[in-house]
Amino acid sequence: MDKEQFYYDNKIVKMFLIATVLWGVVGMLVGLIVAFLFIFPNILEGIPWLSFGRLRPLHTNAVIFAFVGNSIFMGVYYSMQRLLKSRMFSDALSKIHFWGWQLIIVAAALTLPLGITSSKEYAELEWPIDIAITLIWVVFGINMIGTILKRRQRHIYVAIWFYLATFVTVAVLHIFNNLELPVTAFKSYSIYAGVQDALVQWWYGHNAVAFFLTTPVLGLMYYFVPKVANRPVYSYRLSIIHFWSLIFIYIWAGPHHLLYTALPEWAQNLGTVFSVMLIFPSWGGMINGLLTLRGAWDKVRENPVLKFFVVAITGYGMSTFEGPMLSFKNLNAIAHYTDWIVAHVHIGALAWNGFMAAGIIYWLSGKLWKTELYSTKLANIHFWLGTLGILFYALPLYVAGFTQAAMWKQFNPDGTLVYGNFLETVTQIMPMYAMRAFGGTLYLVGFILLAYNVIMTAKAGSAVEDELAEAAPLKQISAGRMAGEGFHSWLERRTILFTALIVLAIAIGGAVEIIPLLTVDSNIPKITSVKPYTPLELEGRDIYIREGCNNCHSQMIRPFRSEVERYGEYSKAGEFVYDFPFLWGSKRTGPDVHRVGGKYNDNWHFNHMIDPRSTSPGSIMPRYPWLVKNDLDITNTVSKVNAMVKLGVPYSQFELDKAVYLLQNQAKEVESNLRQDPEFVKNYGGSNIENKEIVALIAYLQRLGTDINAESAE
Repeated sequence: MDKEQFYYDNKIVKMFLIATVLWGVVGMLVGLIVAFLFIFPNILEGIPWLSFGRLRPLHTNAVIFAFVGNSIFMGVYYSMQRLLKSRMFSDALSKIHFWGWQLIIVAAALTLPLGITSSKEYAELEWPIDIAITLIWVVFGINMIGTILKRRQRHIYVAIWFYLATFVTVAVLHIFNNLELPVTAFKSYSIYAGVQDALVQWWYGHNAVAFFLTTPVLGLMYYFVPKVANRPVYSYRLSIIHFWSLIFIYIWAGPHHLLYTALPEWAQNLGTVFSVMLIFPSWGGMINGLLTLRGAWDKVRENPVLKFFVVAITGYGMSTFEGPMLSFKNLNAIAHYTDWIVAHVHIGALAWNGFMAAGIIYWLSGKLWKTELYSTKLANIHFWLGTLGILFYALPLYVAGFTQAAMWKQFNPDGTLVYGNFLETVTQIMPMYAMRAFGGTLYLVGFILLAYNVIMTAKAGSAVEDELAEAAPLKQISAGRMAGEGFHSWLERRTILFTALIVLAIAIGGAVEIIPLLTVDSNIPKITSVKPYTPLELEGRDIYIREGCNNCHSQMIRPFRSEVERYGEYSKAGEFVYDFPFLWGSKRTGPDVHRVGGKYNDNWHFNHMIDPRSTSPGSIMPRYPWLVKNDLDITNTVSKVNAMVKLGVPYSQFELDKAVYLLQNQAKEVESNLRQDPEFVKNYGGSNIENKEIVALIAYLQRLGTDINAESAE
């Protein structure tokens, strides 16, 4: 049969490679700044857009969607063309995908430091950017599926199964988690509230890790590890089991992020069961990856690319063992809300994602620029710096997490807390934070060496050109099974059916968990004493979200003796029915604030925001002086209250008509309270504080946890 000649598009691969390196340096640098803010909380004080609460989501988004995202697209565009023996479906769509994705990243880099955020973890970007992500993701999907349909290879290889699952599942997760009601051009409210929002968010959040940081990278593993090692995949049968069991089970596991919270018990237990089951497919993938290198260990010793792959796959195995273990309630009770979780996440991010990306970049650099890598020695130095960086980053945080949990839970013989002051824990783990920053520095230096190595390789090589290839055209694919053909081999030829089965596999778990919580009222018992936020409190809540306070403070008191003793009555599902979005948080750098209302007077909160160390010696919380300088913007208050009504919040017509009047009255009350302190009068007596943002934030904080008492729950 005559073969057809065509060209692989290498230029798009080069573009994504350069973007990966650039955003990798940026994302890791921001992460290092964030790490140093734990040690030196005042080094950037007074600059709103460089405060921890705004930089932390910038770091996570830059690493996940800019660095890892571009590395995924780099690997997918290179491997897919060669696996399918076809150029990408559309050069124009490839370029739209690339430039659209970079513009989205730039939009995130501009909006998040400005405090424009939805506050939902890994989904902080506001609604116009969410729409842009959807459109660009569709462009990527059309390009990918179009390439599959015009392929010259009869079967679709295992890597492409994972790429398809990624496209389908991320689309579903992104759309459903980001259903929101716009209020202004850059402000919206989630259509879900409280417990419902928490479940949908962690259904998304857990599976953003699963289907953005895991499944596409597994696809890259199945292509690049055999390619670099020049060995076949260890087991095709194991890859089938790995793929289908992983995508079916993963989607159920989100609730393990919400154990011991106000989420209904049945949902928590469901998440735990499927999380534990995840060990088997995850380790199946790890075994398949590592055993592919059997007989090639001499190459591993000599080839830095394979070294990166081995540590990456090992990191994947460690993370996917630890995740299910953390879903056991007794272990989750220790680890959740501590730095243990930060260590766990970074084993996956730094080892699995970071090292897989580095290995692929080194290998592709020589291929794209048609030359040898500039310096194998520098690549090896990067490997050891990165490996040491991971250890110095993660191990101290495991110690810190266990230290936090142990100190939080200790009681004296008389029943009082041994460490009643939360800051005693913070002081104890400061050396661990310093070691974490050192580890992060090592890792970043290693990646900067990679950037230098790639630049020098490109300079020494030739210009990147499209690569000539040839392959026989694919005949019309028969619908029936051929003689001796296995079922899965037949399924691989039926792309539409294959994709439909992926949709079915991921839809079942999401539907079983989420639909009952959204439709069955008994899952969220009513509490009659819980009332909507006043207009001033609503504005204060938006400021709390803007400043990223939920990155350090939880609003969820679990039913543990230690937490009830420390914070107050444990949190009930019915308390959050007007929380659009929920703000339970995932880390306690500072204490829980769900019952902080009425615990301190208004002046304490005022002084705490101006200078946290004046009220809490040893605090690592940054100062927020701009809250006293900034006038409270009430131009959209009426629109916000009306948006709440559309979402089902029962404001009266009087509250709607007089929203601004009620806001101003409550602000005057807060200022009146502040003037009871002579120090406040001395320093701010001539200021019109009632019109400042800090008054709204104080009003919100003083409201938290005050609606409920033990007798009011029905």
